[in-house]
Amino acid sequence: MRETEAGDRLVASMALVVQKYGGSSVADAHSVKRVAKRIAEAKRAGNDVVVVVSAMGDTTDELLDLAQQITPLPPQRELDILLTAGERISMALLAMAINNLGVKAKSFTGQQAGVITDAVHGRARIVDVVPHRIRETIEKGQVAIVAGFQGVTTETNDVTTLGRGGSDTTAVALAAGLGADVCEIYTDVDGVFTADPRIVPAARKIDRVTYEEMLELAASGAKVLALRSVEYARRYGVPVHVRSSFSAASGTLVTAAEAAHTPVPGVIVTAPQEDAAVEAPIISGVAHDRSESKITVVGVPDVPGTAARIFEVVAGAGANIDMIVQNVSAAATGLTDISFTLPDGDGPGTMAALAGVQAEIGFASLQYDDQIGKLSLVGAGMRSHPGVSARLFGALRDAGINIEMISTSEIRISVVTREDSLDDAVRAVHSAFGLDTTDGEAVVYAGTGR
Repeated sequence: MRETEAGDRLVASMALVVQKYGGSSVADAHSVKRVAKRIAEAKRAGNDVVVVVSAMGDTTDELLDLAQQITPLPPQRELDILLTAGERISMALLAMAINNLGVKAKSFTGQQAGVITDAVHGRARIVDVVPHRIRETIEKGQVAIVAGFQGVTTETNDVTTLGRGGSDTTAVALAAGLGADVCEIYTDVDGVFTADPRIVPAARKIDRVTYEEMLELAASGAKVLALRSVEYARRYGVPVHVRSSFSAASGTLVTAAEAAHTPVPGVIVTAPQEDAAVEAPIISGVAHDRSESKITVVGVPDVPGTAARIFEVVAGAGANIDMIVQNVSAAATGLTDISFTLPDGDGPGTMAALAGVQAEIGFASLQYDDQIGKLSLVGAGMRSHPGVSARLFGALRDAGINIEMISTSEIRISVVTREDSLDDAVRAVHSAFGLDTTDGEAVVYAGTGR
């Protein structure tokens, strides 16, 4: 591996790179050929290249719709087998396109690539990566193309799928298993932005972001990287380079905080100015999420163990809880209300589970609200900088936006608002923290953010 310095820019050569291309990047035959050309160029530049690819365009949604036309409740095992067909199609076509350019390439399913998962169909988790065939392909000087989003469980030898963002997770897991120098995630925007450029055209591209900040952004609704892939990258120290497959822009590097200024092979970044202000901007970005609902348990007896029982039921329903708020109990009644947010898909099952224990717990009623939106302000060290909360809430007040719930962490403040106010809230907060750029509007090449 070789490192050089060019002016104020750091450049490093690369030995092994894992690239991932999303559905918008391989949406049709023309797009597949364009991606194949980029991969061939990376290989001819002297790199060993492994590629993870998603299904073409809206193929996964189309397969889901087809299954629903057959039965409203398809067996999850059969649904996994059906959905993995999308990635298999794109991996084979991409391998053909690369071979057509004179570069040897071979395609592999997740099972053939050694992606081992647990046995939970539809949202399996990777438990091991054994990439023997991928290593053999690399040693032969060939490009390995791997179908993302899928693996195999050793319990039954059945095919499994990884759920939303599964191809991102496949790519990072392979990068970790192969000891790759960097994992490049190619999408339809030029990197990670301070807000969704579809909502905030003046959003600014971030050159570097830490794993912790990216985790908060992803968990708060930023779609450019899947949350599980960032968790995996942080656990194994895999540098992630988010780039556009439609341009040559430098993208965004996601690394550990202590590696903030360490050169990463194949990545060009601008070195920090020696006289840069000590108190630099601390805000990384504004994320939003429309995919959550709110459940309120009304009239809960305010006695020890009641909240624990409620959330045992919620956990038993398989729901992932995000924000929780409990009101102060009324002195006259000894009752309180508990509200929490959860993914839309977990709402109906959780409501049914809670309704089933209403008599046991003794609460008055349940309320369900699927017209909410979540806004999150993310940045390192926010607790140590006075005035961040005041500016956030002041911006929302000035925009006439009401706040329903509030949650904080070391590097995040999240609020719940009405869904129809969310876009205005994002723009107001983005401007209030001086994140708008004057360098022109951000470009969204294909419109999906994946």
